[in-house]
Amino acid sequence: MANISRRTFIKGALASAGAVAASGLFNGTAFAEDAKAPIEEISAHQAIAGLNPQDYTEFRKGDTDMAAIFSPWKFGGLTIDHRMVKSAAGSDTQNGSQDEAVSYYANFAKGGVKLVWTEDFLKGKYFEGRPVTISDEQIKAVIAGVHDAGGYIGYQLSCMGMAFSGFDPKTAPMYSSANAEHLNDEEVKMVQDAFINGAKVMQDLGFDAVEINAAGNNIGQAFFSRQRNHREDKYGPQSFENRARFVGEIIAGIKEKCGKDFPVQVLFNCIEENDIDIGKSDLSTTVEENVKICKALEDFGADALHARLGVFRMHVCQFASDLYFTGNGIVGTTANGTRFDFSRHFEGKLDASHDAYGLLANVAAEIKKAVTIPVGIVTCNHIAHAPKFFNDTIADGKCDFFLMNRPLTVDTEYVNKLKAGKLDEIAPCSRCMHCHFDYNEEGKTYEHCRVNACTQRAYREAMPEGYTPLPADGNKKIMVVGGGPAGMEAARIAAERGYDVTLYEKESTLGGLLTFASIIKGPHENLDDLKKYLARQQEVKGVKVVTKTAVDAEFIKKEAPDAVILAVGGMRPELEYQSVGSTIVVGMDDFAKNANKMGSNITILGGNAQAVDMAQYLIAQGKHVTMVSPEATEKLDKGQSSWVKQFTIPMLYANGMRLWPNASLKEVKDGSVVIDGETGCDIEIPCDAVIDARDMLPNTSIIEGLDIPCVAVGDCNKPFNIAEAIAAGNLAARAI
Repeated sequence: MANISRRTFIKGALASAGAVAASGLFNGTAFAEDAKAPIEEISAHQAIAGLNPQDYTEFRKGDTDMAAIFSPWKFGGLTIDHRMVKSAAGSDTQNGSQDEAVSYYANFAKGGVKLVWTEDFLKGKYFEGRPVTISDEQIKAVIAGVHDAGGYIGYQLSCMGMAFSGFDPKTAPMYSSANAEHLNDEEVKMVQDAFINGAKVMQDLGFDAVEINAAGNNIGQAFFSRQRNHREDKYGPQSFENRARFVGEIIAGIKEKCGKDFPVQVLFNCIEENDIDIGKSDLSTTVEENVKICKALEDFGADALHARLGVFRMHVCQFASDLYFTGNGIVGTTANGTRFDFSRHFEGKLDASHDAYGLLANVAAEIKKAVTIPVGIVTCNHIAHAPKFFNDTIADGKCDFFLMNRPLTVDTEYVNKLKAGKLDEIAPCSRCMHCHFDYNEEGKTYEHCRVNACTQRAYREAMPEGYTPLPADGNKKIMVVGGGPAGMEAARIAAERGYDVTLYEKESTLGGLLTFASIIKGPHENLDDLKKYLARQQEVKGVKVVTKTAVDAEFIKKEAPDAVILAVGGMRPELEYQSVGSTIVVGMDDFAKNANKMGSNITILGGNAQAVDMAQYLIAQGKHVTMVSPEATEKLDKGQSSWVKQFTIPMLYANGMRLWPNASLKEVKDGSVVIDGETGCDIEIPCDAVIDARDMLPNTSIIEGLDIPCVAVGDCNKPFNIAEAIAAGNLAARAI
């Protein structure tokens, strides 16, 4: 999976460990329900986390002046009235209806995005080797949807553009990862013509601009690269003009065929590093080389540049570079079990101390000095997260625009809300990566957003009404029991529809397991922001929230609601073992109050996402972790996204965690435990503490037998993860 392209897969820590910990978590003070994990820039725990220190708080401070963000800029003949651009990224809408495709892209423009780039929704029609699944009329409907909403729409051309010339990719060596010398002179011309002809097709359909994808493993990047270009002709690496010529002639050809005012943007690797053999980067393209190449591209007629990270193995990190930061307390993981040192790798030029936000700003600033055309950057440009930081990036001239995808997909009203100053009403991207080629519990591929349940559901079987919930069906009183993510999402949607909604929560604050998850996972996934957003939505939508109130069947009967949505969370299984001597046994919910009693050797029972998150947290604390999972290795970290798994699991192994799959604890002893697994013999290992992190169990007893319409959602119905909990809450509220 590591080597597949974005199009293929779409279809087919904190500064230190101390920064992870909740206040007092390892000095004997348990956190309360509404505890907030403080962020420290320096920690005493340096064994794992001393590399790549992070500033998670200071860069988020400051005023919210966004004058630079909302200033206009020119892209060729187009005037864009702010600096946020929807990047080209797979949407999977070609598998849905025309209504889905039109709404998906038009919603970005309705939400305030002025320039929308698209890519994968045309996959079936114009990309080679795939059946036609979308007509020109449907494409034109998508374009019209964006135009009618006041936006511009551009199309990204990549190596797949070769299909426009009738070239057969099955019989010649023109694939995305080809070296430049794999193409003979005739094939060079054919591929160039394919891009040029493709641009003309898109212009005739109504697109306002095209982007040439010359980044990643695409063929354009091969000509830029000393690593992939060994030609000895005018396209060889002997000069920067030669290296830029292949893409440059495509630009010039598009201008000739489509008119000089038709905007052309180039996507390229602005800085490269070897993520296969760390540090072996003598052939990686430097910023200094790209300065020369970009100047040549401008001379050929490019109207804008889209700067992206260049790595060789993990294609996903070229546009989702925050995966290098997903390791809680282990920032810089490469998915090989190795780590980047951002102070040295990538020439030490990445702005890598802000959890990947604005990662490429300093690199773009160097390129901007050499060109007069706009330069944009991608990766984690979550403006609402740190308005001053991003506004200063524009105001200081480091870049001209931000390319965004996940934040806009999570909340299509992002730009409008930002402009109105409603930052607390913007749904935050939690960077979970469920949206890119993931697997559900049944092992089927799916691409769903953790926070926005409409993604890849709207206009399909689960949500035929589309993005907007249908109005209320009568004047009904809805009771939601449980204030975790599933309950808050259910209450939000039910109230939005017009129902009278009351949400009951037994604790003093809302959030459910989001509080604990935020502490263990750290701030990278923005779970505190998600909790605040969902809580704020209760106010915005008019939900009556009642805290410190335990609900049982008799309470429900007394209140007599018209419908009940149960979202009380799952039950922890009863502990099967007792503490023995110096070895303590605790459940996940009792971890905090026992944390100060734990020694160095910790055994985690269970292999789900909660267990893995806990293992990473403890390893970052300098603990020695053993994991005993009742399931096979393939099930390890279930509930986590496929991409996050590829980064966290190798780092756990590299830092000494031992997994015992298909195993169980046979005995707890004073100072050790005995493991019974696949070895055929007992294994005894040192152990100071056992944490029971086995799968949670359903918890629906309070609604069983009630003569009232009831539905259980989230972990109390089917324990799995935050994404499925939020989706279940959303769908249940729509079904009332």
